Order: sequence, then structure tokens, then C-alpha cells
Amino acid sequence: MNLRQVFVSVLLFGVAGLLLFMYLQAWIEEQHTESGKKLQQQIINQDFTLQPPGMPREALWSRSAPVSFSKHEMAVSSSKHWQGKADPFSVVAASLVSQLPDQQKTSESPLSWFRGVYLPPALHPLNKTLVKGNRWKDVDSTQEKRRSFLHDFCKKYNSRKKLQTHLVHLVSRIYVEDRHKVLYCEVPKAGCSNWKRVLMVLSGLATSAHNISHDDVHYGKHLRKLDSYDLKGIYTRLNMYTKFIFVRDPVERLVSAFRDKFEHPNSYYHPVFGKAIIKKYRHNADEEALKTGSGVKFKEFIQYLLDSHRPVGMDIHWEQVSKLCYPCLINYDFIGKFETLEEDANYFLQLVGAPAYLKFPKFKDRHSSDERTSAEVVRQYLKELSKEERQLTYDFYYLDYLMFNYTSPSV
Repeated sequence: MNLRQVFVSVLLFGVAGLLLFMYLQAWIEEQHTESGKKLQQQIINQDFTLQPPGMPREALWSRSAPVSFSKHEMAVSSSKHWQGKADPFSVVAASLVSQLPDQQKTSESPLSWFRGVYLPPALHPLNKTLVKGNRWKDVDSTQEKRRSFLHDFCKKYNSRKKLQTHLVHLVSRIYVEDRHKVLYCEVPKAGCSNWKRVLMVLSGLATSAHNISHDDVHYGKHLRKLDSYDLKGIYTRLNMYTKFIFVRDPVERLVSAFRDKFEHPNSYYHPVFGKAIIKKYRHNADEEALKTGSGVKFKEFIQYLLDSHRPVGMDIHWEQVSKLCYPCLINYDFIGKFETLEEDANYFLQLVGAPAYLKFPKFKDRHSSDERTSAEVVRQYLKELSKEERQLTYDFYYLDYLMFNYTSPSV
């Protein structure tokens, strides 16, 4: 064999070795990636179903919320019995245990992280040891009625659909305040800006809620969300912290969002939503409107909202609370309402041991000179809609009306 043949042989051997090395490296990386994703993937696309009242827990594992069904779909669906099969929750938890180091397996099982979460909400009593005086008696009575109503609703109704939602998405709207151990699910247009100011004061980031600007509240990223924690951190806080939510009459909240985002200059909602809405729903739109997206009419906005093929997606400011906060999956301890915002908020601050000087702010966050969105203001906007459009709008929020015991207007 001459020198040239030897050189070619060595070259071919080297190339083959390199290709083999690259293949093995890619395979190892793929296995590592799949292992890293396995934990999260196990909680995706589970069949979450609320347990019908009276059914033994051993016969059925229920963990689901009603997911966007109309009044005609409101019915208790048939249940799946896990006969001869492992409890799907236990399967996930057991798999989580298998991935822990040996010392962690004996110290704390992930079963305890899941306990109380995704179950039909247990109506745990509120810790009222920090509440002083008798002035909160009526507020407390109202609160207990709201909690009982939501609890009973979630036990009675469920959805025919599977909840195919990632865990991280379930808690993506929840803000964490570790000092006072509270979790707040943000519902836009229901006092959320001032609630985030209060959380910043509670956490020591500010001394007064009145000195925090709108931009600091919404764009400062001073508050941490629950989805930023690891799996154990999420479940520990869901089980140990006081979880609260503030809601508002659904259509009143919708009108408030429209006025805020479309009736005032806005560098995001006009070019993103406004242009798309005008282009699709306004006949013979002029060039200026198509260019800027300004001047969207309430009727056009409703057409967009009710369109199953929306030109742009949904937005948290008019998304249903059932999809923002999952009230039948996450057991909220306190349910406040915008209609009684101040007294509910200040009672809650007493419950969690907030400083005595801290009161919920009364000021309007933006457009302070505008008339507040009231029931009368809402009626004026609804006059722009046909009877059918009004009914469809109510139906769109029907689940929110039911969950929080709001009266759905008759058309």
C-alpha cells in the first residue's frame, strides 16, 4: 500500500469517526432535553373533570373547571370512572417521585405539593385572628356567601370538554407577595392597578401606594408571578398562601376596557387591534382609519369579540375571568367584587395582617376626568347593539355571570 492510499484510508476513517461522534452527541443531547421536558409534559392534556357531588373520591378523580360553555351547554356531564386504572394524579406524582434524588424521596413527596390543588374546592375557613373590631361583620357575612356560592357552583357544574392547559398557563396571571403569603389573580378593569400598588407596599418595594406611577405598576416588573417559580414553589404557594381574586360585572368590565383602550390615544391597542377591527368590520373605511386604527366603534368591537375567526387574538382586558383565573381549579380563599371594592379590599388587608396605615387607594388609575363606567354608562353603549348582539355578548360571559352570582340582564 503506497503513501497515498494510507492517507486516504486515514482520512476516511477520521471522517467516519467524526460523523459517529456527532451522531452520538446529538442523541445524548436529545435524551437530556426530553428528560428535562418530561416533568412539564406530564401535566399537559390531562383530563380534568370536576367531581359530581356525592361521588366517592376513590371512584373518580376530578380536577377540572367549566371551560367556556354557553347556557345551553350548562349541564353536569357524564363522569369517567377509573376502574381498573391508576389514578391519573397518582401516576403523575409517582413519576415525579421517581425523578427525585433518594434523599428527597424520603423527605417530602410531591404528593403533598398536589394536595388540595385541582380538587373540587374545599371550603376552608378563613383565618380571622388578625381582624379587629366588629365593623367587618357584614362584609365577612357577604364574603362567606360568595365563597359558598362558588364552591357549590364548582361542585355542581363541569364541562364536556377536556381542559388542555399547561400548568404554567393556569397560574400565569397570579402575583405573589411572600411577606404576607398572598396570591392575587389579576383581573384587568376590576381594580388590578391599585391592587398591584398595594402588593408593592406589602412587599416593601414602596412606602405608599399613592406614589407609584401607572408605568411602574404595569411595566416595572417589580412583582413576581407564580409561573416564575419551579413546580414545588408553585404548589407550595398554592397550598399555603391566601389566594384572592376581585371580579366585576362582566359587561361593565367589557365596556370599561373598550373606553380605556379605544377612546383614548393608545400606541398598542390602536395599531394592533384597532386597525384589524376597522379593516374587517367597517365597510368603506377611509384611509386614515385604516392607517391609524383610531376611532373603533363599540359595535365594531363587539363584532370582533363575537367573531370565532377574529383577525387578532383575545386580550386579558376582555377575556373571561374563567379563563384568566380558573376559579374552579384554583381554590380562591377570598372573592372580592369591584362593586364593593373598598370595603372588600380593606377587610382582606385586615385578614392578612397588613400594616394599619395601609388602606386600599380610592383614586382612578387613568383618565381620572372621565366618568366612571357605571350601569347607566353601560346602558348607553348597549344601545348601539342589536338585541341579538346584546344577547350574544351576555352569552359570551355567561359562565362568569354564573360563577360569581351576577344577574345576567334580560334583553
